[in-house]
Amino acid sequence: MTTDQDLAALLTDVKTIALVGASDKPARASNSVLKFLLDKGYDVYPVNPGLAGQQLYGRKVYASLSDIPASIDMVDIFRNSKDAAGAVDQAIEAGAGAVWMQLGVINREAADKAVKHGLKVVMDRCPKIEIPRLGL
Repeated sequence: MTTDQDLAALLTDVKTIALVGASDKPARASNSVLKFLLDKGYDVYPVNPGLAGQQLYGRKVYASLSDIPASIDMVDIFRNSKDAAGAVDQAIEAGAGAVWMQLGVINREAADKAVKHGLKVVMDRCPKIEIPRLGL
């Protein structure tokens, strides 16, 4: 997914997002993106095994995607490029419709696997940048 039309369609269609690698540290990008997405009206489920059971911006943090009690439209991945593969595998298992790998997160094997399983893939981009840029 590289065209602006594809990105806009995905970001418009998505309602529930699992944010893998959520942080409780305000200086971290995953923290500010979590807040941004919540403020934009998305139903966001933070995922971080080290923070499981705690609250971030009023949202319960889950240990893994399989613990989330809702269907997930998109998995936003804040992990390093190598570790993104595990998050993609979980997204496939969870039946997510898309995976979004954040800025600097590039894993072509994982992306190809996701596409093979019918998921839409965005890599090396940030929804906090793309949503305003696209006027959404």
